[in-house]
Amino acid sequence: MMLESERLILRPWRPSDAEALYRCARSERVGPRAGWPVHTSVEMSAEVIRTVFSEPETWAVVRKGSAEPIGCVGLVPAAAHHYTGIAPGEREIGYWMGEEHWGRGYAPEAVGRLVVRCREELSVGRLWITLREENRNSRRVAEKCGFSLFDTVPNSDGGRMSVFCRDLR
Repeated sequence: MMLESERLILRPWRPSDAEALYRCARSERVGPRAGWPVHTSVEMSAEVIRTVFSEPETWAVVRKGSAEPIGCVGLVPAAAHHYTGIAPGEREIGYWMGEEHWGRGYAPEAVGRLVVRCREELSVGRLWITLREENRNSRRVAEKCGFSLFDTVPNSDGGRMSVFCRDLR
């Protein structure tokens, strides 16, 4: 299955995407902002594809006309939600883009397409986004996609986490 937007294809991750993932995820400006470690090898990226990105509703973000992922968008598994106030029938969205693709509107486009899927195909009542308080880029993506700041709570690493929500009913 694939999801399509104006400029993007959202598709499942493939083992052959490991090199492209590594090229994006080796940047110290990508993973730590999203809450995960910098990738140190193609093998590490391959393991992430096998274990984390194999979860249902986790999508490689690919520009139309290209086969190479430039980022990721997906629904966080319920057991891994970052905010404890997420109720049954609600979901959390996670997303990131490779640094060289920042500022081009790809993240809002990918998140927007997943919001449509959640509302029209998955019957999700409310969506959540959690992000590090200092991550202004991700905050702008959330706001562009119709999410509103709901709360600010302590993060597991001692920082602060901004919690955004959007009602789909």
